[in-house]
Amino acid sequence: MTPLVLLDYAAVLVFALTGALVASRAQLDIVGFAFLAGVTGLGGGTLRDVLLDRPPIWVADQTYLGVVTGAAVLVFFTAHLLESRMKAILWLDALALGVAVAAGAGLAQRLGQPPAVVLVMGIATGCAGGLARDVVANEVPLVLKQGELYVTCALAGSLATVLAVGVGAPPALAAALTALVTIGLRAGSLALGWRLPVYKPRPPRV
Repeated sequence: MTPLVLLDYAAVLVFALTGALVASRAQLDIVGFAFLAGVTGLGGGTLRDVLLDRPPIWVADQTYLGVVTGAAVLVFFTAHLLESRMKAILWLDALALGVAVAAGAGLAQRLGQPPAVVLVMGIATGCAGGLARDVVANEVPLVLKQGELYVTCALAGSLATVLAVGVGAPPALAAALTALVTIGLRAGSLALGWRLPVYKPRPPRV
């Protein structure tokens, strides 16, 4: 099993856990848990593979379906033990974001895609699943919360892949740096309130 496949499995698992936790907040049934876990865990990788003209990960290897289902069942029976499910969602999502960006950007790099495509694939893989989760659950998507670092983290992580490989770093080191940059920025946004300036419209001229 290659490092990129391991990254995909890890990203699918952790994102699926966040999807199931969101389902617990919405008090869905077990099928709803599995659906949200699947949408969240597989959404980013599916979009990446479709754009790169590859079979989606869960079509090529149905083990991924078992991973998201297992995550849904686990959360269904244990979510009530968490003191703060929203905090768990945010921090698990940050971890999943870093792993997914590393997987997406790393795969695009391995396939010989140009830097611009590597950046887009890292962002798409990291952000699509969580975006779909929040839209389906009728919550404000994390990627669109005012000024909060999210897509910026995915962009910075993807750029780390491009730069690391560009200077000759081995793929494993590039993936580790990508995950570290992405998770570090996201953690700073969550724990320290790091924000980007937001657009503020000026009052109309008289």
